Amino acid sequence: MTEEKWTVGQVAFEDRMPPLAEDKMNQAQRKAAAELTAGPRKGVKGPFIPLIRSPELMDRLQKVGEYLRFQSALEPRISEFIMLIVSREWTQQFEWAVHVPLGSKAGLEQDVIEALAEGRRPGAMRADEETVYDFCAELLRTKGISDTTYRRAANAFGENGVVDIVGVVGYFTTVSMVLNVAHTPPDDRGSVRLLSPFPF
Repeated sequence: MTEEKWTVGQVAFEDRMPPLAEDKMNQAQRKAAAELTAGPRKGVKGPFIPLIRSPELMDRLQKVGEYLRFQSALEPRISEFIMLIVSREWTQQFEWAVHVPLGSKAGLEQDVIEALAEGRRPGAMRADEETVYDFCAELLRTKGISDTTYRRAANAFGENGVVDIVGVVGYFTTVSMVLNVAHTPPDDRGSVRLLSPFPF
């Protein structure tokens, strides 16, 4: 198995857990891969490449992710915004490269995406984006939410929405950690400017 090398700026990485050929998978891995391929993701890509090393975890986690990406109480623009906030928090190149175009397509303004990339609070957000940005920033910084921030989010998104916001943050934090540990390279490199590491 050859490790793929890739770089961000001057920093070189080796893909620690590259894709497994089907003939190298055990029965549980082949079953999990077939189920993933039959679903909306259509293949073993991104975080599921390293996660297939633990097929039971991958199977359970991908079902959570499938709900959060495709069926949650949040509109796609808000879900994609949260995914980008978490990707920036973890400097997660694969997820950033995937979700920048999806966020743009869902209606996020380029200025908002650029501010996130630079590690800044975006200035020209819609009201619901401000609410979700402040919620996520506070949750990631303090590991909890004040009553004021909770009320704002519950008024904007309902209790179901608040739980789904937390779910997206938690799911993409897990995925970001897996990808960062595995050094999984970003997909489609070149079309999206990759993130600079913190601190700038």
